[in-house]
Amino acid sequence: MAIDDGTGAHHPDEEDPIDEAAAGWVVRLASSDATEADRAAFDAWLAADPVHAAAFAEMDALWRQLGHLPERASVRRSQKGPAGLAAILVLGGALAFQAGLADWLRSDLWSGIGDIAHATLPDGSRVDLNTGTALALHFSGTERRVSLLRGEAVFDVARDPARPFVVEGGGISVRAVGTVFYVRVDGAAQPVGVAEGRVDVAAAGRHVAVSAGEAFREGPAAGGANVDVAKADVARAMAWRDGRLTVSGERLSDVLAELGRYRRGRIVLLDRQAGERRVTGAFDLRDTDEALDALAAGLSLRVTRLTPLLVLVGSPV
Repeated sequence: MAIDDGTGAHHPDEEDPIDEAAAGWVVRLASSDATEADRAAFDAWLAADPVHAAAFAEMDALWRQLGHLPERASVRRSQKGPAGLAAILVLGGALAFQAGLADWLRSDLWSGIGDIAHATLPDGSRVDLNTGTALALHFSGTERRVSLLRGEAVFDVARDPARPFVVEGGGISVRAVGTVFYVRVDGAAQPVGVAEGRVDVAAAGRHVAVSAGEAFREGPAAGGANVDVAKADVARAMAWRDGRLTVSGERLSDVLAELGRYRRGRIVLLDRQAGERRVTGAFDLRDTDEALDALAAGLSLRVTRLTPLLVLVGSPV
């Protein structure tokens, strides 16, 4: 794995930055190799804003309640402290499970988290389902329509000019006759890519032709257009079919988000600056723990596994 320390444009993460920092201090100070410099830096961080102390107390209490640090009588628990945070985590997990269950109940084909599935459709077309994917089939005598309910899939379409093959999902409709392409409906920057042939993509009231070696890009583009087409390494984007994640100059934060798709629970990045560092390499999606360890070694980062469902990626060691 090759690493370089270039930085790119800032993209805010979903985590609250104060909570991220507080969690990082909890982990760092609990480590056996915490130094006096660490403690001095922590004291300076605490003194910078009263909110920091409150956030640290809540995170400290949460980790103790989870059983990863010894309980300490001096910890005060606010009304929105560890119990509230734990409730949010449980509620969020329940809502995510409900959403997944609803899609599963409507689907004809489904893959679990971390699973990659392969199937042959009634017309002879082949489909590969990435992690956490669900789709429903609506085939008739005049059309082959697929609803991609969640996740990502690659379609190798059997030719049948009398019955167009259409994939819908995420506000996008992709029409093909005989081709190989992927569709992703989780908000990715390039939700459609073509490996062979050509497809017609309908989005935002426009129709765009996408050919082999190109990807559909949704968002602001040159000339003020809402959609665009760009050259793309489609084979690399579809490498997950072989259980591989291949990246070239990607931000660490984006790589962690991608690895997170193949794990139950969450990977939380505690260091925004480290998240902007660039990563080039190939990782085994069937062993995301090994991938995290490789990233940690290459970038000299701390990886702390609080539970099987919660991994913290922290500041340089």
